[in-house]
Amino acid sequence: MPTQQKEKAVTGQHSQTEEQEQELQQEKNSDKVTRKEQKQKKQQETSTDKTTRKEQKKDRKQEKRKRKKPRRRIFPIWLRIIVVLAISAVALAAGLMVGYGVMGGGNPTDALKWETWQHIIDIVVKKE
Repeated sequence: MPTQQKEKAVTGQHSQTEEQEQELQQEKNSDKVTRKEQKQKKQQETSTDKTTRKEQKKDRKQEKRKRKKPRRRIFPIWLRIIVVLAISAVALAAGLMVGYGVMGGGNPTDALKWETWQHIIDIVVKKE
């Protein structure tokens, strides 16, 4: 009898370890499934977060545009162009007068006369 009890005890231990191994296997498999599910949930959450973030960003931009007052220029662009051209003409005239009068030794107002420029053109071209 003692040998039968030992055999039962040994087989009982063996069956218990097999059961434990099977339970461990099932737990591992269930862990794998839950991990996959968790990953999928995270991916879905992040994808919905991204779309909502994009939508939120668009909404913020639209709100900024609505709040922004239209800019009314006090000094319009066409007037700026005219002013720049006028300043350029004045600078050209001043440069001619300084160059002809101070550096050239002539009368500064002569630099603005047409006869002076015609004489300069004749000297440069020299018709013979």
